[in-house]
Amino acid sequence: MWAGLGAFGLTLVLSLQIVLMRVGLRRRQAAEAKALARWRPVLNAAVVGELPAEDGAGLPPLPPGDRQPFLRLWVHLQGSVRGEAGETLNTLARRLRLDDESLAMLARGPRSARLLGALVLGHLRERRAWPGLLELATDADSTLSLTALWALVRIDPEAAAGYLTPLFIEREDWALSHVAGILQQASAPAAGVLARLLPTLDETKLPRALRIAEALRLTLPPAVLGVALDSPAVPVVLAALRNVLTPETVGQVRRLLAHPDWQVRVQAARALGRVGEREDAERLAALLRDPQWWVRYRAAEALRDLPALRRPELAALQAALSDRFASDMLAQVMAEGSPA
Repeated sequence: MWAGLGAFGLTLVLSLQIVLMRVGLRRRQAAEAKALARWRPVLNAAVVGELPAEDGAGLPPLPPGDRQPFLRLWVHLQGSVRGEAGETLNTLARRLRLDDESLAMLARGPRSARLLGALVLGHLRERRAWPGLLELATDADSTLSLTALWALVRIDPEAAAGYLTPLFIEREDWALSHVAGILQQASAPAAGVLARLLPTLDETKLPRALRIAEALRLTLPPAVLGVALDSPAVPVVLAALRNVLTPETVGQVRRLLAHPDWQVRVQAARALGRVGEREDAERLAALLRDPQWWVRYRAAEALRDLPALRRPELAALQAALSDRFASDMLAQVMAEGSPA
């Protein structure tokens, strides 16, 4: 009986707690809706360049309860505007002293507040946030750390590239898509940092560094790329071949067409399709007889995409092939690339 009464009492307490939480959520949602109704017109006017009078005159007061909803809406608008509209939103935020508010959130707020503060300070390009963002960049929480890194790039792309590029190479738990998105605004300085770092990296770190360069579509120095193409490590060679965008290393690419690893032959064929010459048509045609299907397919694609080979010449090459499977593969790829 006592166990049943105890369970019944606990159920009542839990039910009451759920009701109180629900009431609190409704109140917060209502307060946020009122705040947005007050501030949305002001922010929309700022987006089109209509700011209140200087020194904040004409602005309604921003009570503490309105700050979080305001900042969330402000960040949302910043993500959808460019140029002068973004600068006008920055001016509005500074007039409301939200730069200081965001610095305080970054320093001692809960997780959600620190995340919001980092986003605001990044859009504001607030130099005073640099030390706090550097500390947050090493946080174990990947969302917080990547947001801090994004803000650092927004504030100072040159300085951030020197700090972030080695960190991105070390932290393999960070997705390359996120890394590339963050470094996109600092691609030029990141290219210089990668060019300096690549000769010093061992074969365990070199593939990730090369994949970062590939994601950013960077043109690496031929001397640096050539060393990677000559590496005995297959992952390094594969990553290097994906970065071949200019013809300076075409000789090494040609030699890799005969590599014992079929994945290297695949990437070598693709690279030759980007930077090869007319004479490379014969080399690629020889790969159409490769025992690996993917090698034959990529070789056919490379022939189709070879800059120096015109469509009639490609058709003549396909007609001259004596191997039926090679001819069929090239015909299939030519049909795939034909306009509908």
